[in-house]
Amino acid sequence: MTYCVGLRLNQGLVFMSDTRTNAGVDNFSKTRKMFSWTVPGERLITLMTAGNLATTQALVGLIEQRDRSADNRDPEILHAQSMFQVARMVGSILKEVIAGSATTGQTGDAAFQATVIVGGQIKGGPPTMFLIYPEGNFIEVTEETPFFQIGEAKYGKPILVRAYDPDMPFEEAVKLLLVSFDSTVRANLSVGPPFDLMVCENDRFAPHAERRIEEDDPVYRSISSGWGDALKAAFDQLPTFRI
Repeated sequence: MTYCVGLRLNQGLVFMSDTRTNAGVDNFSKTRKMFSWTVPGERLITLMTAGNLATTQALVGLIEQRDRSADNRDPEILHAQSMFQVARMVGSILKEVIAGSATTGQTGDAAFQATVIVGGQIKGGPPTMFLIYPEGNFIEVTEETPFFQIGEAKYGKPILVRAYDPDMPFEEAVKLLLVSFDSTVRANLSVGPPFDLMVCENDRFAPHAERRIEEDDPVYRSISSGWGDALKAAFDQLPTFRI
């Protein structure tokens, strides 16, 4: 399984993904689920994937290959005029990959399904992100829906809903995401560290921060243990329901 989150702040965009893949409880491995393309000073695009690994790897491979020729060595998305066009390109390729995985074609609930978060900023347009479904259609982040989750979303969503603030600085947003990821890791063995992080500041067109957070990272370990202690302390302070 997978857990990925894309978060929009007033300051910019934050992306985080886990790296665990599994084919049963005794067969775990790691693979990258976050990918980025950058033209310094002009665009920064980040993509995260969840679902069938063969499908998502084929998707990224085709994105990389489209429009590469003797005269043009860049992926097609590096020539898109807007992030909306990027989302359309990615959605079209995803639909193509899923349909080509079986002679009869596959629908969104089939074994070859995958979902994608793609976001970033192209010069002349605002920073934004899109959630792309297996059928190739997509929705854009809004003020009412300021973040997207794909994969094993239910365990990490409550803290995002309760604590998200569009004015929070990047450092607080990363802390929020680490709590969300830690809650998911503790509830589901198919999600696990290390976590890949990408922070994109408005109008910078280059990563503000890009790193991998390992399981033994001291800040992550402190957040993990501290959050558990804080929850227990908050629980103890709640009124007792008399029966």
